[in-house]
Amino acid sequence: MADTADSRDTTDSQGSAGAGSRTGRRPGGRGGDGRTAARAERDGPDPRGPWRRGRVVAAGAGAVAFCLAGHSLVPNAGPRLGSLLETFLPWLGVAVPLLAVLALVRRSAVAGIAVVLPAVVWCALFGGALGNRGAPGGDLTVVSHNVGAANTDPAGTARALAATGAQVIALEELSPATAPGYERALAAAYPYHSVQGTVGLWSTYPLRDAEALPIMPWTRAMRAVVETREGPLAVYAVHLASVRVHPVAGFTTDRRNEAAGNLAAVLRAEALPRVVVAGDLNGTTEDRALRPVTAGLRSAHEEAGDGFGFSWPASFPVARIDQILVKGVTPVSARTLPRTGSDHLPVAAALRL
Repeated sequence: MADTADSRDTTDSQGSAGAGSRTGRRPGGRGGDGRTAARAERDGPDPRGPWRRGRVVAAGAGAVAFCLAGHSLVPNAGPRLGSLLETFLPWLGVAVPLLAVLALVRRSAVAGIAVVLPAVVWCALFGGALGNRGAPGGDLTVVSHNVGAANTDPAGTARALAATGAQVIALEELSPATAPGYERALAAAYPYHSVQGTVGLWSTYPLRDAEALPIMPWTRAMRAVVETREGPLAVYAVHLASVRVHPVAGFTTDRRNEAAGNLAAVLRAEALPRVVVAGDLNGTTEDRALRPVTAGLRSAHEEAGDGFGFSWPASFPVARIDQILVKGVTPVSARTLPRTGSDHLPVAAALRL
């Protein structure tokens, strides 16, 4: 009898345990508490705090800061990566808010602090470009425009440029087929002009000593003297050789760089104290390869421009490769003009002579 009672008690106990296991939540079962407990048991506590997470984001921020502050240290031999980086250098700023978002997602203190570094460097380099640095006035307005060989409305482009009221207009990428159209459209407002190869100058003031510049195998640069009321002004219309980005060859700039060196030699020999170089340089003023030209001149847009002044491509400008550079005169204002039928935007600068 005792054995039977003990057996019954054991069976009742097992049944109660079975009922409890059916109605309760098993560790590691489908219940929320069980799942959390199982994960914690499997992974253990996360030893990484906010000062140990986000190291990859912090490294990315450091790389962006280095490219901004130390862009001149990036090698420019071979594929010309230095020039390519410098051409689009302001756009590295886009990485800063993206890195900041990643730092927040990772809840990383070290990444958040690291992101401040490229932000500060970018602001030091380009913060001044966010506003308008220009002022009213000026003695002479110069407009430069790569009118585009594929421009289907040369007359409309010429009228738009004349409507700016500029005293001097420099045009690049003319052709024997299109140049006469610009000459006819601009003749009434600009009685003085000269076309040399694929570049030309139009002026409301008399021009003299117009000549082609042999800086390339084909004529894409010229010089003339504009007889302004304030005295003679040497004006250069320039279209340096084109560049390309190739997946194997890299940034192909050799012809442009050679032409820039030749142009720099011509500029060093310039006798007049007041000089304007206007045209499509196929490069930005940050590009070290153009330093032979830009070192002795000042950018009208950097001194007195409105915004970044990106001029190419016209559909979504990402770089300012169309320049107005000066020596011996003071830029008062500079800006890009509305789009024409070209793939470049026109650029303009008001100058105090």
